[in-house]
Amino acid sequence: MNIKKIGVAGAGVIGIGVAHSLAQTGHEVVLTDISDEILLKSKDEIISNVRFQSFFNKEESYDPDEIVNRITFTTDYSLFGDVDFVVENVTENWGIKKEVFKNIDSICPDHCVFASNTSCIPITKSASVTKRKDRVLGIHFMNPVPLKKTVELIRGFHTSAESIETAKTLLAQMGKEAIVVNDSPGFVSNRVLMLMINEAIFLLHEGVSTANDIDQIFKSCFEHKMGPLETADLIGLDTILYSLDVLYESFNDSKYRPCTLLKKMVDAGLSGRKSGQGFYTY
Repeated sequence: MNIKKIGVAGAGVIGIGVAHSLAQTGHEVVLTDISDEILLKSKDEIISNVRFQSFFNKEESYDPDEIVNRITFTTDYSLFGDVDFVVENVTENWGIKKEVFKNIDSICPDHCVFASNTSCIPITKSASVTKRKDRVLGIHFMNPVPLKKTVELIRGFHTSAESIETAKTLLAQMGKEAIVVNDSPGFVSNRVLMLMINEAIFLLHEGVSTANDIDQIFKSCFEHKMGPLETADLIGLDTILYSLDVLYESFNDSKYRPCTLLKKMVDAGLSGRKSGQGFYTY
């Protein structure tokens, strides 16, 4: 399939990164969210991120205006009527995702492939509310999207080989490599990562160590670039909690029980970097 135009649903941290990365690699993008205020903020963030990226990589300098001019910012899903591919990035809540998939399924052309960028919600579940089950798959982009070269590509129960190849083609155009895994709640990365982050929060909650020291052990002893609590702040503590809730519900296993400290922080509005406060202050 010749992929000319891509719809991106949801202008959160990852949605902004996906739109930025697509536009930066020459694609025409339609970015949607629920308000003009959110979209205006997303446009400003993309411009800022492009400038920041160019500052640190002089060999690949990009014009922010040229990139945002490839993106249509809108609250109107009807503009998805001629897209070839959709990347869904809305909040990690099944009720919201379900309505988005039902909506875009009635708008997008028949050939359009849907990719859910989800942390833990099964791809087969999302596909079940559409009439194109064979053209629904998962793409788990890593943050920050423009700088991460590898993604997790998830094959749902009904996903066709052709749809997987279409996604690989788009990702290659974006300069990214895909590692294909089968559908399961949390897939590979988050089924492991969420457990590690949750256990690190339990250690902090129990007073075993400080946030800084917990992270330093992983960075110094295991050469991780970021510790588990820094990673949680980057992802967003609300997303971590949503993901753990999905894993807990999906597997009915107490090992996915979210730490009460995580719940309290999310209730207090401490979501990490995006709110300015999480386990660290930003």
